Order: sequence, then C-alpha cells, then structure tokens
Amino acid sequence: MSTFDDRENAFEAKFAHDADMQFRAEARCNKLAGLWAAELLGKAGQEAADYAMTVVAADFEEAGNEDVVRKLAADLEGKVSADEIRAKLATTLAVAKAQLMTEI
Repeated sequence: MSTFDDRENAFEAKFAHDADMQFRAEARCNKLAGLWAAELLGKAGQEAADYAMTVVAADFEEAGNEDVVRKLAADLEGKVSADEIRAKLATTLAVAKAQLMTEI
C-alpha cells in the first residue's frame, strides 16, 4: 500500500469518527435540553427521561435544530421563548461535547 493510500484511509477514518462524534454530541445535547424542559414541566424520574427521548427523536424530522426548537417551544408555551430554547441548546451542546470528551 502506498503512502497516498495510507493517508487517504486515515482521512476517511477521521471524517467518519468526526461525523460520529458530532451525531453523538447533538443527540446528547437534545437529551440534556429535554431533561431541562422536563424539569420546567414538572416531570421527574422515568417520566423526565422518557420525555427527553421524545426530544431526541424530534431531531430526526429535519436537518438542524429548528425541529427541536419547535417541539420544545410548543411543549413549553408560555414558559420560555424560542430564543431562550436556542440559547439553551447552544449551552447544552458545549456540555455534551465536554462530556463526550471525558468518556473517550
């Protein structure tokens, strides 16, 4: 195998790893945001965990965060604004990435 092939394989492996890590970070971010929303809704324990999973599932509707923002805004109507939800998603993404880095 040539050096070029080795480099190509390394770049492909890095791309796949980075994509996987980004997916995991976004899913964890949505779970953390779902747990935050569940607390605002007065849910606790398994009920909160189940609700957080519905938030994670909502992210599969379309690319980006807007599907999650819409779900949380509808569920938290009158409690927080869409901008507050977007801000929370930004902070939970940072937390999720930090958590994943400590697990590696």
